[in-house]
Amino acid sequence: MSRYVFKLPDLGEGTVSSEIVSWRVKAGDLVGEDQPLVEMSTDKAVIEVPSPVSGRVVSIAGVPGDQIAVGADLVVFETGEDVAVEAPPAAVAPTPAPTPPAAAAVARVAPGRPAAAVAAGNGRVMASPATRRRAREAGIALAGMAGSGPGGRIERRDLDAALAAQGSAPAQEPVSAAAGPARRTGTEEVKVIGVRRVIANRMSEAKRNIPHFAYVEEVDVTELESLRAHLNSRAPKGTPPLTYLPFIVAALARVLEDFPQCNAHYDAERNVIIRHRAVHVGVATQTPDGLKVPVLRHAEGRRLRDIADEVRRISDAARNNTARRDELTGSTITITSLGRLGGIVSTPVINAPEVAIIGINKAIDRPVVLHGAVVVRRMMNLSSSFDHRFVDGFDGAAMIQALKDLLEHPATIFMAE
Repeated sequence: MSRYVFKLPDLGEGTVSSEIVSWRVKAGDLVGEDQPLVEMSTDKAVIEVPSPVSGRVVSIAGVPGDQIAVGADLVVFETGEDVAVEAPPAAVAPTPAPTPPAAAAVARVAPGRPAAAVAAGNGRVMASPATRRRAREAGIALAGMAGSGPGGRIERRDLDAALAAQGSAPAQEPVSAAAGPARRTGTEEVKVIGVRRVIANRMSEAKRNIPHFAYVEEVDVTELESLRAHLNSRAPKGTPPLTYLPFIVAALARVLEDFPQCNAHYDAERNVIIRHRAVHVGVATQTPDGLKVPVLRHAEGRRLRDIADEVRRISDAARNNTARRDELTGSTITITSLGRLGGIVSTPVINAPEVAIIGINKAIDRPVVLHGAVVVRRMMNLSSSFDHRFVDGFDGAAMIQALKDLLEHPATIFMAE
């Protein structure tokens, strides 16, 4: 039998350290080669690190939220013929939940072995009149019960636990008509780790360093809705329906040819604006881990259905944590949408080092004036933000106006010049 020390490998892109998101093993577990050990978070993605050997876990380094340097000890294994790894990969045993105060009180008041009465220094049992009355009616001696309240005070939950331990349902106190809703107490602490920590850091950095200029424009998407419905009705059975997003991406790819300053990165270290000819659209996607931005590459070279299929693929990959690191980096401009929750206006935060982001708000039928008459049209707002250091207000507004023009006359999205 020998020991093998597994050190955190380089996870790519010049990573010097990584954060522990969750362990998949614990000390004492038998693991097989290539079995997942731990999920580590970089600034770009959450990566599952597999075991390089088969053996028994002796120790693990750190807890979720800890930063581990590349090359530092991560897991120590016992290996060799004496360590059998025939069993299926061990799952991480769930951490036992903290014992609720009421349950703790029951544990201390075992049948036949009453605990000492909790008193305020003079042997007097501390409990409210209502609790005393319920205990008396149920035949429970409060003197033999430990309280979980301040100073050992016996609370309602302590009595409920004692009744449950005796197999009795807790008696319900009569509720007066004037009684209000029950008050809630307590707090919950949630450690900020993994993707949520990355999001928090990036949002703070973006708002701290980028002077945002917001511009909102309403768009009449009545004709776009008609075209969308028509194309969906003619699609083969089983084809996922088109949403507004592929049309907006296609139109944006056309518009950015005339507004290259909006399809750019700012390299702060070199103090250089990098204007991209290719349109790599980041698609902000809500996932169980938080907001991720998978990238649709070369929107300018794709047809409508291709755009729709690729948006669906990368969004699904982001949600189920199968997206590659290169699929979560390299966007030149970002589109974000709240879908059916889109509201009227939003103020999206720029996805640095980009200089522009476009938010899609909800499309709804609204009365508008058209050719002198009030009619019902389908309207949708575009809420955009620009880095005002490099995109002038006029240019940002002009870009959105050009996008609006294409969306209000959707056939022009697909017309060659």
